[in-house]
Amino acid sequence: MVMARKEVLVQLDDELVAELDARAEREGTSRSELLRRGAVAVLTALAERDDDEVLREAYRRTPQDPAVIRSARRLAARTAPQW
Repeated sequence: MVMARKEVLVQLDDELVAELDARAEREGTSRSELLRRGAVAVLTALAERDDDEVLREAYRRTPQDPAVIRSARRLAARTAPQW
């Protein structure tokens, strides 16, 4: 499915443009494609952050059962990697 595209003027400093161009060449793609991917990544990350905040707020309003929290902490302590 081909989506309509809109040209958008974005101001970037010379160093960032050079980095984008070098990365685009290494990736075999265009600067525009890298910027599209970057925009999608930022929007996805922000949406996930917003969703996380909604979930945290829900738990603030209705906290988990303390027994479940203790159990989860014990499990996490046994399964967390030892860095």
